[in-house]
Amino acid sequence: MNASPFKVHQTTVAPGKRASIDIPVSRDAADSVVSLPVRVIHGKKEGPVLFVSAAVHGDEISGVEVARRLIKKVSPARLSGTLIVVPVVNAYGFVAGSRYLPDRRDLNRSFPGRPDGPLASRLAYLFRTEIMEKADFGIDLHSAAAHRYNLPQIRVSSESERALELARAFAPPVIMTSKLRDGSMRAFAHEIGVEMLVFEAGEALRFDKRSTRVGVNGVLRTMQAMGMLSLRKPKRPPHPTLEAHRSMWLRAPRGGIAAIRAESGRIVKEGAVLAVVRNPVGDEEDVIKSPIDGIVIGHSRLGVVNRGDAMIHLAQIGDTDTLLDPETEEWFTGVMLDEHEVM
Repeated sequence: MNASPFKVHQTTVAPGKRASIDIPVSRDAADSVVSLPVRVIHGKKEGPVLFVSAAVHGDEISGVEVARRLIKKVSPARLSGTLIVVPVVNAYGFVAGSRYLPDRRDLNRSFPGRPDGPLASRLAYLFRTEIMEKADFGIDLHSAAAHRYNLPQIRVSSESERALELARAFAPPVIMTSKLRDGSMRAFAHEIGVEMLVFEAGEALRFDKRSTRVGVNGVLRTMQAMGMLSLRKPKRPPHPTLEAHRSMWLRAPRGGIAAIRAESGRIVKEGAVLAVVRNPVGDEEDVIKSPIDGIVIGHSRLGVVNRGDAMIHLAQIGDTDTLLDPETEEWFTGVMLDEHEVM
């Protein structure tokens, strides 16, 4: 069945067309208009509405490149349903290289927002009313904080069977079930019945090819699973996704010079040496060992640490005996996927 026109803000998009819509947020201190850039790809046929957002935290820029490539790849002529892409949600932080809004508030703790609140709350309200409430499903693209790296992974609520099903279709190296946080986009989406995936990959203020390719391919596979488009083969990556329900940060036992021995993607057994912290002016050193069988899903890039600094993010995956083979190890530590083409 042919689709009906789709409206965002003051723009109506006809079936089989695309539109660039800039929704005013406010004026900055220099009197320039700051807008929410929205790109709508509206298919000829009826189908779900999916939103993809990036740079909710302004310094987490890896998702911006995923969003940019997605806009180029998806044709409205071959799309069933509607794809709404917001490549830069927090334009203030994106330009300033900052996680936060100018008021130092975290946009991802400001939902559902309100029209008369602080800037973060107003932007959350705008995104909620113009984007989230028009969608059936969402994918929010993030990266690790500054000086950390995240293995490409999906965060999903354990309460959502549909989201978990689509996380498996996304097929990242790791799926982490995690609790909903008050004020987050994902928590509010859950309240209004719009299920979501959160994609975490790479490092703040940096682009990397692996995060981009896993992100683009994952979104396209998710869209295929939703019945929005068809892809050329291969439909799935060559190795299974690991699913984890528990993770922990291992922290520096002392201040000093840090040496990471097991970077993101490394599958480790209990007792394996993951990092060493050395006295920069002496011979003392402290070894950080894995307390569990698991996989490293994030690690610090800092060479100098203080006691208590987060160094290794470890996810528990249970018995690793069947995973410790060279091909699987290579898959998690660096093999990039071929990019899918849209048929």
